[in-house]
Amino acid sequence: MAREWPDWTDDEQLYNELGEALRSAAAVPSRFVEAGKAAFAWRTIDAELAELSYDSVVDGALAGTRAEPAALRSLTFVASGVTIEVELTEDALLGQVVPPQPGTVELRQKDGSATAAPVDEVGWFVLRPLPVGLFRLLVHTADGRSVLTEWATL
Repeated sequence: MAREWPDWTDDEQLYNELGEALRSAAAVPSRFVEAGKAAFAWRTIDAELAELSYDSVVDGALAGTRAEPAALRSLTFVASGVTIEVELTEDALLGQVVPPQPGTVELRQKDGSATAAPVDEVGWFVLRPLPVGLFRLLVHTADGRSVLTEWATL
């Protein structure tokens, strides 16, 4: 049986057919995307999870003693043997690792973007710009420990 070929007399039709062929070849199957996301989630499997133990917004609202909100927001995340204390100012996230120890900290946002900063020998770090929406911190200490905070939001 003879194969019928399309009539390629119209250049625009040819370009459209070629464009469609290229688009379909470049499309990533959804199962590949899901597998990639699942694999990416395992990248911090060795990090210990630090739970949110204090949030000045929540605790201040429960106390009901303030007439106006505080200028700073404070968050405290606790893991076994490590506490990460954070203050959110107008333009930066200020933090300290307790007990004090050097290392690095990464601020990870829900959209996948990340910002890193050094943690000095007294455990102090500053991250700019201030995160937007959901964020979490991944702290790597000099002794090789990794601590990942829960998601927090502004």
